[in-house]
Amino acid sequence: MKIAVIGTGYVGLVSAACFAELGHEVYGIDIDEKKIAKIKKGESPIYEPGLEELLREGLKNGRLSFTTDLNEVLPECQIVFSAVATPPGEGHKADLRAVFTVAETVAKHADHDLVFVNKSTVPVGTGKQCEERIATILHEREENLSIPVVSNPEFLREGMAVNDTLMPDRVIVGVNHNEWARELMEELYRPITRVGKPLVFMSRESSEIVKYASNALLATKISFINMLTELTEKTGANIRDVAKGVGLDDRIGPRFLHAGIGYGGSCFPKDVKALLATAKELDIPMEIVEATDKINTRQRKRFFKKILDALPPNATIGVLGLSFKPKTDDMREAPSLDLIPDLVSAGHTVRAFDPAAIETAKPLLPKEIEFTKNPFAAADEADAVIVLTEWDEFRGIDLNKLKETMKGNDIFDGRNIYEPDEVREAGLQYHGIGL
Repeated sequence: MKIAVIGTGYVGLVSAACFAELGHEVYGIDIDEKKIAKIKKGESPIYEPGLEELLREGLKNGRLSFTTDLNEVLPECQIVFSAVATPPGEGHKADLRAVFTVAETVAKHADHDLVFVNKSTVPVGTGKQCEERIATILHEREENLSIPVVSNPEFLREGMAVNDTLMPDRVIVGVNHNEWARELMEELYRPITRVGKPLVFMSRESSEIVKYASNALLATKISFINMLTELTEKTGANIRDVAKGVGLDDRIGPRFLHAGIGYGGSCFPKDVKALLATAKELDIPMEIVEATDKINTRQRKRFFKKILDALPPNATIGVLGLSFKPKTDDMREAPSLDLIPDLVSAGHTVRAFDPAAIETAKPLLPKEIEFTKNPFAAADEADAVIVLTEWDEFRGIDLNKLKETMKGNDIFDGRNIYEPDEVREAGLQYHGIGL
C-alpha cells in the first residue's frame, strides 16, 4: 500500500519507518525543512534504539521517502496518517490545532477517495470534528469524495517503540460504519495479524478513549505503589517485598509496580491531565484519576525534600540520569527538570551525566550545570550522588569505585535500582524510596 504519515515526531517517524519495514510504500511529511533534510540522510532526530537502522534500510530500498510537500505525494496515497503533536493547551486540554490543520489540508487537496487516520493522541469526539471539517471543505469544493476518519491510537513505550510497533500487544482501530475503511486498515496491518497479533475493531469514540484509559490506568498502578512507600518507610517495611507480594497475584501482575519518584515523559502526565480536562468539560467526576495525578506530584516533591534537607551547605552533587526514563533522550516531565534548578537555587554545584539526553537537556537546565562524559566524572569529589534515571550502566556501576571517587558518602536512589545492603557494604549511605 501507499501511505502518507504527516508529522515526523516520535510517533510519526517510528510509524513511518515501521510501516516501510512491513512492506508498504511510505511518505513521511513534515513542515520542518531542517528535520526532513536530516532524516533524508538516514539520521534520526530522536534517540530510539533500532530506529535509525530502519530509516536507513527504508531509504535504501526505496520504500521510505520524506518531503515537506504533501501535495507532491497525496495523489499516490490510499491512507493518510495524522501523527502531529497534541501538546497540553489551556486547562491541560489537548491542543488540537495541528490535527485540524492536517485534516483540513488533506480535504483541500485530495483528488481521490482516501482514508484519514488519527494516530495522534486525541480526546473523544476529535474524529467526529475532523470528519465535519473535511465534509465542509469538500462541499465548498463541490467534490464528491469519500474521506472517512479512522482512529488508530499508538501504544508505544519510548526505548521500545520499534518493537512495540512491529510486534504490538494489540492494534486498536476505531471505524464508524465504513466497510471500505475497515478493509483498508485490515490490509495495512495484515503483516502484523499474520503472526497472530490481534487487530481489534470498535467505534471511533471507544478507540479514542482506549488510549487515555490505558495510560491513566498504568499511571494509577505507579501512583498506587508510590502511595505505599511513605507507609513502608514509617513502619520498617520494604516496598520491594510489598510490590512482589502484590504483583504475584495473576489478577494484578508485577508490571508498573516499581516504586520511585513517579512517572514522567510525554504520555502519562499529559494524558492523565487531558482525561481529567475532558471529564471536567462533561461534568463527570474522576476521583481516582485525580488522586493518581496528585500522588505523582507529591511523590516527587517528597523525595526532593529528603535530598535538600540532607545536603550540607554549598554541596557538590553528581546527578546520574537526565531523561525521564532510560533508552530515550526525551526530557518531557523529567524529574531532573524540577530537581536540578532547586539544587542550583539552594547554592549547590551540580555535575550531571546521561548516556543519551545531555544535548537535549542543555537548553532546558540552568547554565551553571557541568555536563560530564561518564558517571564517575559526575561523582568526582561529590558530597552526594543522585540517581534520577534507571539506565543499565548505572545499575551495574562499581559501587566501591564510586565511593573512592566521591568526597561524601550519600547516594539518593530515586529509582530503587540498588540493593541497600550492597551500597552500605561499599561504605555509602543509602537513601531509597519505601525501603
